[in-house]
Amino acid sequence: MKKLCTDAMHRVSTMYRFAVLIFLMAITLSPLLAQTAPEAQKKAVMDWVDEHQASFSEVAQSIWKWAELGYQEKKSSGLLQETLREAGFTIETGIADIPTAFVASYGSGKPVIGMMAEFDALPGVSQDAVPYRKERPDCTAGHACGHHLFGAGSSAAAIAVKEWMDEHEVTGTIRLYGTPAEEGGAGKVYMVRAGVFDDVDAMLHWHPGSSNSADAGSSLANKSAKFRFYGAASHAAVAPERGRSALDGVEAMNYMVNLMREHVPMESRIHYVITRGGEAPNVVPEFAEVFYYTRHPEMAEARAIFDRVVQAAEGAAQGTGTRLEYEIIHGVFNLLPNQTLGERMHANLSMVGGVDYTDEEVAFAKKIMESYPDKKVNPEDAASIDPFDVRERGGGGSTDVGDVSWVVPTAGMRAATWVPGTAPHSWQAVAAGGMSIGKKGMVVAAKTLALTAMDLFTNPELCKKAKAELNRRRGADFIYEAMLGDREPPLDYRK
Repeated sequence: MKKLCTDAMHRVSTMYRFAVLIFLMAITLSPLLAQTAPEAQKKAVMDWVDEHQASFSEVAQSIWKWAELGYQEKKSSGLLQETLREAGFTIETGIADIPTAFVASYGSGKPVIGMMAEFDALPGVSQDAVPYRKERPDCTAGHACGHHLFGAGSSAAAIAVKEWMDEHEVTGTIRLYGTPAEEGGAGKVYMVRAGVFDDVDAMLHWHPGSSNSADAGSSLANKSAKFRFYGAASHAAVAPERGRSALDGVEAMNYMVNLMREHVPMESRIHYVITRGGEAPNVVPEFAEVFYYTRHPEMAEARAIFDRVVQAAEGAAQGTGTRLEYEIIHGVFNLLPNQTLGERMHANLSMVGGVDYTDEEVAFAKKIMESYPDKKVNPEDAASIDPFDVRERGGGGSTDVGDVSWVVPTAGMRAATWVPGTAPHSWQAVAAGGMSIGKKGMVVAAKTLALTAMDLFTNPELCKKAKAELNRRRGADFIYEAMLGDREPPLDYRK
């Protein structure tokens, strides 16, 4: 009897220790298990995107064909709104006094997860969907940055998340932000300034590219303006002494700014284009205009360089006897990295995978690659995923997503919508974006954004951690102030 009692007590003790062990493991592992939505649900959402990719590809193709410029994207914005409205979203239009800006919402309460959608094209990059240079006779613009895919892909992701929320009774709000005029118009800056992102817990975005990546990287802050010189017209041969050349003002300004390049930080970028230079050689130009961009990884330095450019313009006007006016067109912050969200997005991109080409797409890609000065790329590179990286200081380009990232924890990715090795803003980008290669990359992005949003809905701790990282990076005393000041949206800057 004593042995039986001892054995029973031993079994009870063992079971107790086992129960305690299970309890401790549950406490330890539960945050990790809660980090992601169930894999079966993710697979179902990816299947949904595959099943509906044809309809979203049609949306993207329509926007590609229209190729509407910044703040003029009436048909493009309208098509995305119609697509989201039919899916059950509530649409609010005319955001921040911008006719083509909108917010599409579904659900209620917290968390609020946002996705961004762009849809503006670039001027002067007309191109057909063929692997050689061929301009479209019906259009002078082109989606050389792939924003037609950006808008349609983000909409697909938002609708896929909405369907998942309905099926699994997930609480919270999913929003799609239609953001016009990213290319030099800074549409998102006016939306940030208007407070439309203030209640968002996390923001997701993507961009077309020549490879697949998701990281925590920065970008260049950017401030731009159009400098307008006013002189006095006169006959350039008969009475030149009566004239004051506005073009001289532009050229004197450009000369001084080009001298200044030696005396700015090495990461700086300054570029310009003369938009008006006069009408005829025998008429002293009465009006001339030059459009400037100044960039730097730090906002304060970009502002300081811009102020020096203004001083050069003022000196040029005084020296040439002309009058100067300048209009700030846009100003954008550098992207603020968020490693918490970036790592989660990279994990989901790795789950989705890259872009696999058919034989026809390989042939298209190889033909495109013949136009590159550097041939060290392969069509197979579109299937790979770049390793995760954290880049505190930006390089390359600028984006108005930067302003959003300073007020909301933000993560982004790139998908291989272009042939590997393609440069942005090129005819090669327009060509690939108008055929199946672009659409396949769009599907990769739509799936990745949807899966990342699911993780944020199922694990509120991710949002809290991302917000804490945002506060740490921007500082406790940060107060948002747009670089472009209080100017109204430049709705005619592309006209």
